[in-house]
Amino acid sequence: MKLLKGKVAVVAGGTRGAGRGISVKLGEAGATVYVTGRSTLHSPSPMGRKETIEETAELVTHAGGLGIPVKTDHTIESDVIELFERVKAESGRLDILINDVWGGDLLTEWGKAIGEHSLAKGLQMQRQAVESHIITAHYSIPLLKQSGGGLIVEITDGVDYKPRGNFYYSLAKVSNIHTAQAMAEDLKDDRITAIAVTPGFLRSEAMLELFGVTEENWKEGANKDPHFIASESPYYIGEAIRCLASDPEIHSRTGRVFSTWELSEEYGFKDIDGTQPHWGNYFKRHVEG
Repeated sequence: MKLLKGKVAVVAGGTRGAGRGISVKLGEAGATVYVTGRSTLHSPSPMGRKETIEETAELVTHAGGLGIPVKTDHTIESDVIELFERVKAESGRLDILINDVWGGDLLTEWGKAIGEHSLAKGLQMQRQAVESHIITAHYSIPLLKQSGGGLIVEITDGVDYKPRGNFYYSLAKVSNIHTAQAMAEDLKDDRITAIAVTPGFLRSEAMLELFGVTEENWKEGANKDPHFIASESPYYIGEAIRCLASDPEIHSRTGRVFSTWELSEEYGFKDIDGTQPHWGNYFKRHVEG
């Protein structure tokens, strides 16, 4: 059912991973999706990946929506201003903002404590994964208000404020959660819902390559890391966002933090391979335990 037909979404950081999965699932529900990022067919980003915003936009359209790629560096204010001016001019409204800009994989020095970790990389991570979200949210608000409300989703890692194994990584991901909670308080009277959502062990394109597998034989990756057996595809969080965005009572949830595994139990959706991974239970039994 195309419950989001007529709705307009911006997926900031929609090139690959969770952003791509979310974009496609919003398109499947009938939405117009502006797919933004730095990686285009003619200009790769510093990530050096092959995925592009044009490819994601094509997948959105093929799924049943309308995908529109817009090259945007969300750390550059003028880029973000131009993005929302274009959305307003072409679509006249904005209903959904997905803040999924990350780009921190090359900046995170796992195993290095603060004082040892590159300060430049750590600060750049905050710029890409926190400052960009603030800039993007700031310029989305007027259009969301004009549309009579809407939904802002901060994509994060984890559901709490506990450290996540690296000072700068933790700071970025916890900041995403608090950004959603603080925006929810500010925007509650405007009927703008702000929430945070986390995937579990995300089986992104980069992770598939790292483990030397494809989506078709991904379980073989558990030979390298047993925890990979509990991973989920980017379309799992896509289903989670699709369900949340289609929920008529979503505003009652503003300010909360959600996980894919909890939402899969509530809404009953499954991953693209028919499984229903529950990273929360797996983590308790096999990682913490």
